[in-house]
Amino acid sequence: MITSIDKKPSICLVAHFAYGAMAETNEGHIGGVERQTSLTARWLARRGYDVSLITWDEGQPQNELIDGVRIIKLCRRNAGIPGLRFVHPRWTSLNRALRTADADVYYHNCGEYVTGQVAWWCRRHGRGFVYSIASDVDCDADFPSMKNRRERVLYRYGLLSADRVITQTLRQQQMLSEGFGLRSEIIPMPCEGPSNDEYRPLEVPADGRLRVLWVARVADVKRPDRLVEIARQCPEFHFDLVGPSNGAESSERTLAEAKQVSNITVHGGKTREQLPGLYQQAACLCCTSDYEGFPNTFLEAWSYGLPLVSTVDPDDLISKRGLGLAAADASGLAEALRELLTRPERWRQCSRNARSYYYDNHRVEAVLPKFEQIFKDVAAPASIVNQKIERRRLATEQ
Repeated sequence: MITSIDKKPSICLVAHFAYGAMAETNEGHIGGVERQTSLTARWLARRGYDVSLITWDEGQPQNELIDGVRIIKLCRRNAGIPGLRFVHPRWTSLNRALRTADADVYYHNCGEYVTGQVAWWCRRHGRGFVYSIASDVDCDADFPSMKNRRERVLYRYGLLSADRVITQTLRQQQMLSEGFGLRSEIIPMPCEGPSNDEYRPLEVPADGRLRVLWVARVADVKRPDRLVEIARQCPEFHFDLVGPSNGAESSERTLAEAKQVSNITVHGGKTREQLPGLYQQAACLCCTSDYEGFPNTFLEAWSYGLPLVSTVDPDDLISKRGLGLAAADASGLAEALRELLTRPERWRQCSRNARSYYYDNHRVEAVLPKFEQIFKDVAAPASIVNQKIERRRLATEQ
């Protein structure tokens, strides 16, 4: 706990699936949330904060230290009896981990029942809670992605109980205001990309087949089937499909179809170290999802000067800022690819715009100080409560 005004608050980030990103393995689910959370944890630790990260038990030792971040493990994801494990061991191990972290501020970034569980613990123990929106669907008052009433009730409680709520876009902010009467603060997400010294402007090759990159989990909501359809419509381009399968039958079927298309290379999952080479050889990034928040792959692509061709356009940034082209379906995406990649001067301008937008808005140095300030602001009132609790405890013991 904070014991003086000058001491930095301790911070705990709750991200069940983030161990793979933090340990830099290619195991388990590693998406944008996990990459951004591990990036934030490392940055805060370098700044001298006491930082902990709560994740599933994936075989790591208890209280492992990675780059100055203490990893506190929960139970294993599949532990316990189906139907009962929601309470034990999942919720009980989460409570234990939150208590072990003993932080001044807790942070969570994913719309799920865990949001409510963390918020409840923080309320009960007088700690600060910061919640960050990961996707537009998490701002929908009908909770279309929530599987049952229990999940909806807990998520709603967590959302409304947070001391501060962070959104990535104006659209998300408006949805929270209209659907919940909730105030929130817009902060772009951070992304590690090449510095100005490391960055080399891309050039569309004068000959040879241009490469179109697709990076995501192979899951229905990401619509990899659209990429297969686009590749068939655009034999003049080569498509790199990168990402692990979620194991669903539909995903495996789409991957099998993709492997039969001559101008698609199916790469599977890639580590963080392997992705830059794929961005550097591509002419653009293609997004085919039904919905997103603000995909980390967009930020990574822009950091390398890659324009986008996408079904998702957060706050119409792609269209308004000339960061690529937006379209509604596979046919529209195919047409947009041809329009962008067969007009070199337009492509170069979009590439310049993409790099500039990333540099001004999503560099680590531009973003994470804003998160740091929110953690400090939330810790200040929480620390007063915590000190009162501690004084009462000491008085009782005496």
